[in-house]
Amino acid sequence: MKQRPLYLERVSSRRTEALFLGLTLLFLLLFARRRMDGIVDAWGILLLCAFAFFLFYSVNYRALTICLTAEALQLKFGLFRWTVPLDSIAACYPDTTSLWRIGGAGIHFSSFAGRYRAMFNFLEHPRLVISLVRKKGPVQDIAFSTCRPEALGPLIKLGIAQEGAA
Repeated sequence: MKQRPLYLERVSSRRTEALFLGLTLLFLLLFARRRMDGIVDAWGILLLCAFAFFLFYSVNYRALTICLTAEALQLKFGLFRWTVPLDSIAACYPDTTSLWRIGGAGIHFSSFAGRYRAMFNFLEHPRLVISLVRKKGPVQDIAFSTCRPEALGPLIKLGIAQEGAA
């Protein structure tokens, strides 16, 4: 996106960061202990893989960047980026889905009320959902965390209205 942002937000979570870092260190210590005992077996490999998995999560899911321009909404979570042109958004509304249903922080995919959803989220922040005009692959809705849904939601709705009028 080379346009000037109408809205730019960097969302992060100390609790999520601490959880992923704690799990990373736990699996590293468990692997190191096993290795110091001279044991290299399937459990050791599994512990090493768990360490690598949580290390990736710790680095990749530190912050979600939300950038809204006059033409598109972009969500960037580490290596992963999703750009949605405003003319591809049918609606924007607050997400009321239970945290238990979401499945955790990071990027998740799941079906909600018969619609397949991509989720870019942290657990303790509120979320907005955008419904797509046309599916992108199997995805019909995208939910994402924001610290300021009361500011971002109306801007997206205004952008949708302006795109519809153009």
